[in-house]
Amino acid sequence: MCGIVGLINLNGAPVSPAILQRMTDAISHRGPDGEGYWIEGNVGLGHRRLAILDLSPAGHQPMISSDHRYVLSYNGEVYNYRELRAELEAAGYWFRSKTDTEVVLHALAHWGSDALLRLNGMFALALFDRKERQFLLARDRYGIKPLYYAFQGNVLAFGSEQKAITALPNFRRKLDKAALLEYLTFQNIFTDRTLLEDVKLLPAGHFARIDLDQTGARLELTRYWDYRFREPGRIRDKREYAEELERLFFQAVNRQLVSDVELGAYLSGGMDSGSITAVAAQSLPNLKTFTCGFDLSSASGIELGFDERAKAEAMSARFKTEHYEMVLKAGDMERCLPALVRHLEEPRVGQSYPNYYAAKLASRFVKVVLSGAGGDELFGGYPWRYYRAMASQNFEHYIDQYYKFWQRLIPNSALSKVFAPIWNDVKNVWTRDIFRDVFLTHDNELCRPEDYINHSLYFEAKTFLHGLFVVEDKLSMAHGLETRVPFMDNDLVEFAMGCPVALKLNNIDNVLRINENEPGSKTELYYQKTNDGKQLLRKVMSNLIPDEITRAVKQGFSSPDASWFRGESIDFVRRTLLQGRPRIYEVLDRAAVAELIEEHLRGKQNRRLLIWSLLNIEAWMGSHL
Repeated sequence: MCGIVGLINLNGAPVSPAILQRMTDAISHRGPDGEGYWIEGNVGLGHRRLAILDLSPAGHQPMISSDHRYVLSYNGEVYNYRELRAELEAAGYWFRSKTDTEVVLHALAHWGSDALLRLNGMFALALFDRKERQFLLARDRYGIKPLYYAFQGNVLAFGSEQKAITALPNFRRKLDKAALLEYLTFQNIFTDRTLLEDVKLLPAGHFARIDLDQTGARLELTRYWDYRFREPGRIRDKREYAEELERLFFQAVNRQLVSDVELGAYLSGGMDSGSITAVAAQSLPNLKTFTCGFDLSSASGIELGFDERAKAEAMSARFKTEHYEMVLKAGDMERCLPALVRHLEEPRVGQSYPNYYAAKLASRFVKVVLSGAGGDELFGGYPWRYYRAMASQNFEHYIDQYYKFWQRLIPNSALSKVFAPIWNDVKNVWTRDIFRDVFLTHDNELCRPEDYINHSLYFEAKTFLHGLFVVEDKLSMAHGLETRVPFMDNDLVEFAMGCPVALKLNNIDNVLRINENEPGSKTELYYQKTNDGKQLLRKVMSNLIPDEITRAVKQGFSSPDASWFRGESIDFVRRTLLQGRPRIYEVLDRAAVAELIEEHLRGKQNRRLLIWSLLNIEAWMGSHL
């Protein structure tokens, strides 16, 4: 696991070694084990190394092919590298190291961009073909590893993090107002925008080429892979699906145990991380596991169930792991916010500071950690979301229903008021169109409730899960820690996408039988959180972990901030957002924002996600603009 940077002077001027080093130093936290540079004329590549496989100097990057034609700077782990190496050796390639990096280098030389579909793992890479004078930038199919790029003047710069790009001398930092509106609608950014106007995020499952010998060279993007959730043409016996899922899950976890350094696992108290730990512990005696809990002394309501340490401890005892815990209190958010914002670079989904502390804890003991991310999105872990739109009349009706739910921060009706200072600049940003465009490449005929649910699974994998991956990468790498996600094994993902909805969710027929003409509210019947989701996964995992875990209602990794923002952290919220001269009011209306915040502080509405997002943006404007 590493960090990559690159610089191309499109006017032919030679790359400055000092500037390339400055870019690489900006992401030194991603690779404390080594650094490397390669410059040829107007092209430069940099690399920071976190050594995981083959710790010897043979794994040094940028790596050059034996014929000196290709130069690779690569960040990631490819878990099927041994099988690919055997194929390449049979084709005549020889290897100097035991790294997956060299396998990726030869694979790209041998198969070209088609090699990307053969890689089972996570990666972001830059490959320079010295003969053809072409650059290839690529990102793994799920977007586990980020890759940013920017054009300014005659320069194309790219890197694992934005700070590598903004380290360029005289780089102009300007707020992307459209991206801010997108974020404050969805608490996420669905497009390739970032909060910096000229910086773009290469979409997941894409590669980009640029031909440096071409006049007016442009970066041309190509999508090489996409999710496709669909109902199978023929539904097999449920036992067959269960047996296949169990086989693929064990295979996925064991594939990702490959490492030349110590490896641990997050153990949240939930089913996904618990199942991964159960399998990993069979191969790794004394596996180290890590949990973040919360001080709930001032919590109330549903937040009283947010601390899962007891469940995690019980599973640790069951699997005989070496277990470590951290307990977060209200003040811990305030304490870590400056460092978190610096590393996160821009806010994304959820309240990410617990992830920051979890990575900090794990990094004290291991260099690699396994995470349960992806299980919910692949196997239907959020039924109360899908049921909002499953009885749609057509695609546009579906979009209307699902879009309304995903306005997580500021509803459309309030946008013009909140964005009043810059409304003329953003009034033509149609967030419904942004939402709708997510589905452009999901070729799925919408005839049955199952089709709409598969559409929702597609959407959440493309947006919500991708946002989680961006957060996880930044906050784990901030501590020199590699996070692996076994649920995103290619074979397991392919199985999940073709698994019948009826094996993921139980209540489809019950929901459709609800009589809308009946008096009273239907909201709870449709939308309540239940243990309905991930039925097949629950059945298979019951062979590994206790029934009280597999039968439990879905519980996300959330802190009790709704209570804390009204209690211990209320002074911090008021001081940061309501007093003095916060920078957010350069672009947002102070009175409109204050009204929304006060609704939370008075207990009228739960706006914890909005307050968290505003705190992030305020800190971001102070440190990134």
